[in-house]
Amino acid sequence: MNIEFENLNQLEFKTNEAYKTLRTNISFMGDDVKVISITSARPNEGKSEVAFRLSQSMGEDDKKVLFIDADIRKSVTVTRYMVDKETVGLSHYLAGKKKLEEVIYSTNIRGLDIVFTGQVAPNPAELLGNNRFEELLKYAREKYDYVIVDCPPLGSVIDAAIVSQKCDGAIIVIETDGVSYKAVQDVKKQLENSGVRILGAVLNKIEVSGKGYGKGYYGYGYGYGYGYGE
Repeated sequence: MNIEFENLNQLEFKTNEAYKTLRTNISFMGDDVKVISITSARPNEGKSEVAFRLSQSMGEDDKKVLFIDADIRKSVTVTRYMVDKETVGLSHYLAGKKKLEEVIYSTNIRGLDIVFTGQVAPNPAELLGNNRFEELLKYAREKYDYVIVDCPPLGSVIDAAIVSQKCDGAIIVIETDGVSYKAVQDVKKQLENSGVRILGAVLNKIEVSGKGYGKGYYGYGYGYGYGYGE
């Protein structure tokens, strides 16, 4: 089935360029970085938007990308992008109710396929930790250039650490002035204690004054490495 995303507002030029820079930096991390989890410390930091727009940007760069919405507890993808078709998804597959090919949807975005969350499940952590999720990622590694996995905030639940253990690395989305240093440190330590490679961080919702425009706007910053301190 093909999914038409209709609520895709065109990005500001500088924001679009930031995503291009982010995807370029990821490409220089090497061929061993294909499956990437995206998380944050708390809800509403913009991690789902960053994950989706990064996937879109990679598709526009002639890459074949699979976006997996693994936020089974509280996904925003269907409502945010006004998907008007009934979909099955990750929870159905992980629970053995649907086959893999039944939960992967093609889209009207170049190069992008998607796995929605599916029905809200009472045991997300257990589902994400089972062998079927590993089978999904194994299949995706063979078919796609990149796999972007949108995870729940790690400051709220453990799901992101479980998922990230199966990925090649994780990116932490941090809202500018919206989350404490300690909260980000806690997320970093949880990922490290789980043996997860931290690829870097995206500093989100940066207010930048655009010369000649007379007002500020919100864009995306980006940084890589362990820049949080110890």
